[in-house]
Amino acid sequence: MTDLKNSAQGPRKGIFLLPNLLTTAGLFSGFFAIVSSMNGKFEAAAVAIFVAMIFDGLDGRVARLTNTQSEFGAQYDSMSDMLSFGVAPALVAYNWGLADLGKFGWLAAFVFVACAALRLARFNANLSVTDGRFFQGLASPAAAAIIAGMVWTGSVYQVDGDNLGYLVGILTIVTGLLMVSNFRYNSFKDLNWRDRVSFLAILRVVLVFVVIAARPAEMLFGIFFIYACSGPVTTIRSVRKLKLEHVVGDATEADFADDLADEPSTAAEVINDDGVTTAEKPEVSAEENRADNKPS
Repeated sequence: MTDLKNSAQGPRKGIFLLPNLLTTAGLFSGFFAIVSSMNGKFEAAAVAIFVAMIFDGLDGRVARLTNTQSEFGAQYDSMSDMLSFGVAPALVAYNWGLADLGKFGWLAAFVFVACAALRLARFNANLSVTDGRFFQGLASPAAAAIIAGMVWTGSVYQVDGDNLGYLVGILTIVTGLLMVSNFRYNSFKDLNWRDRVSFLAILRVVLVFVVIAARPAEMLFGIFFIYACSGPVTTIRSVRKLKLEHVVGDATEADFADDLADEPSTAAEVINDDGVTTAEKPEVSAEENRADNKPS
């Protein structure tokens, strides 16, 4: 009798432990980065941001694999991303090379924070209309990786960030603006990770890991810097004539139709009642869409 009463009342209240535990670990890493930068431990701060990226990539995947997606988890993940990939990189950059620049220094850091907040808000608002193959604007974890990689590389070579203050400020501002741009960045969602590959391909992957492990600071900074530069290149190649809305503003999916029209569609074709062939996309929940389109 009691079981019937509980089932009639709907699902039990509470939150799923595993994905939110991973999100909390990412949040802790971002907070640790801030505290470490305040204590002058910039290398540890930069590494903590990369650790937060790992947890950010895991929580959504784990939630999807274990069928534990929830609206609470999605909102909690956004809060964690704002701290780890918005506030933390800006403060790390400020403490490393912007503190002595006065107003320009803290305004440069604020631009990054504000752009990260706008980027996350736009990502959450456009979950149902975005093209899964591309990110609109530089993803906030990638932007944070550029700042963290810069600080990490400088710490490895014992570079005083104050001597490069204006360069640090310009890179921080440009990276923040890329987040709110309309440049299209490949999300690599069209790669078939379950497909078989040759032995040589696995060997290449091993060599890549070895190279990154040998020089992690320089390699990670270089990889994400090149990825940041790929957005403008991808966008220019995707349109016949570059317009202002392709760079910033309210861009729509039709803006890139010139290039997408020649690409094969991944949607299933169906025939409606009038005999006209149309494309039908499978419906997914907001939590599933967010997990599939990580990073934010």
